[in-house]
Amino acid sequence: MKTFQLSGQLRNELGKKAAKGLRAGDQIPAVLYGGNEVLHFTVSQDGVRNLVYSPDIFAIDLDIEGRQVKAVLKDLQFHPVTDAILHLDFLQVEANKPIVMEVPVVLTGHAEGVKAGGKLSLEMRKLKVRAPYTEIPEKLFIDVTELGLGKTIQVGALSFEGLEVINAKNAVVCAVKLTRAARGAMAKGNK
Repeated sequence: MKTFQLSGQLRNELGKKAAKGLRAGDQIPAVLYGGNEVLHFTVSQDGVRNLVYSPDIFAIDLDIEGRQVKAVLKDLQFHPVTDAILHLDFLQVEANKPIVMEVPVVLTGHAEGVKAGGKLSLEMRKLKVRAPYTEIPEKLFIDVTELGLGKTIQVGALSFEGLEVINAKNAVVCAVKLTRAARGAMAKGNK
């Protein structure tokens, strides 16, 4: 997993009015959970831009006024109209303690069903996994070479070394869907 450097300043005033004032000054209220204490701090809009607007996942080296903490981004909230970042939640991590995190899915190979005229559809862009943060990969690669026309790959059929997949076992990750052209070719083949 890639690492990201982020610095923040502790905040004393909590509540809606204080948060609104911070946002007006290009600061984002944030909270760090998972350690011995809950830390309320602020980060700059520019400081988190490459962290938030990226398909990658990161282990974050947080520097909160000299306090060094290893964390991951757990949750973020956007304004419903302007899409500005309203709030960030970070989770403090340790090398031996498992965490749950969403990891992007990447499909590899050329599916048999696509060669037969079907269309490959990625239904789940991310999967939730549980593992120590040091074991979580940047991406989960799924080979679709054997996937036939009208077939699916479900979460229950997947296994990754050192990871426990949390999503429902019957959830569809990807599928090769029938297209009109494929249906027509199949109908002609059955005559």
